[in-house]
Amino acid sequence: MTTNTGNTTGDTTSRRSKRSKLRNFAPLVIDVAVPIGAYYLLKNGFGMSTLMALALSSVVPAVRTGWGVVKAREVNGMAALILVVNVVSLLLSFVAGDPRLVIAKDSAISSTIAIGILVSVGLGKPMMTAGMKPWVVKGDARREAAWARLQGGSARFRRAERMFSLVWGVVLLTECVVRVVGAYTLPVDTMVWVGNVIMVVAMGVGFLVSGALGAGPMAAMVVAEAKSEAEGERAESFQDGLASADLAPAK
Repeated sequence: MTTNTGNTTGDTTSRRSKRSKLRNFAPLVIDVAVPIGAYYLLKNGFGMSTLMALALSSVVPAVRTGWGVVKAREVNGMAALILVVNVVSLLLSFVAGDPRLVIAKDSAISSTIAIGILVSVGLGKPMMTAGMKPWVVKGDARREAAWARLQGGSARFRRAERMFSLVWGVVLLTECVVRVVGAYTLPVDTMVWVGNVIMVVAMGVGFLVSGALGAGPMAAMVVAEAKSEAEGERAESFQDGLASADLAPAK
């Protein structure tokens, strides 16, 4: 009976883990796989022009970004930037009638976000902290408190926090330059998929470097601080217990 219960619990945990992984991959599918597939389907399957196929294939990621803003019922700075740049670049693409401009619009998104991130670092309010913090504290109240203490009193912690955003700002700005060069030097059909390869590589580099220089050290500091606080509370509780025992009347 116990074994069956254990198996059921294990199966439930496994299903939840699989659902979580699928949710993590959903943005990648919507923002990368759907636009590429839609472009080739519209252009080769339905005979649309290159410009029209590119523009329509960009609608899904733009709608997803807008829906995310509406669903959260709050304006996330980065989501708002992506949405605005998507809409404006699509309008400019139709006015200019240049399919290469439609491809290069993704560079406008990267560069706008990159500049925003770098400015936020300069102002001492790193933009990427909001997305990184939940990964570090993992919803744990003790880690939340440790984060607040470190952010307020540790220069090393704040330096790592700024470094995390700085890395992403530089990576996205570099991606922008590479994408623009590719948009105006490679054939359009080639750049449709190469552009996404550039994005995936940039994301990989961003995660690795920002993790090593920013998120990793911050997570280690938070864990150590939370552990130290917990040990201090246990020691204090033990001392209180000894004091209570000493004050108790002998029988």
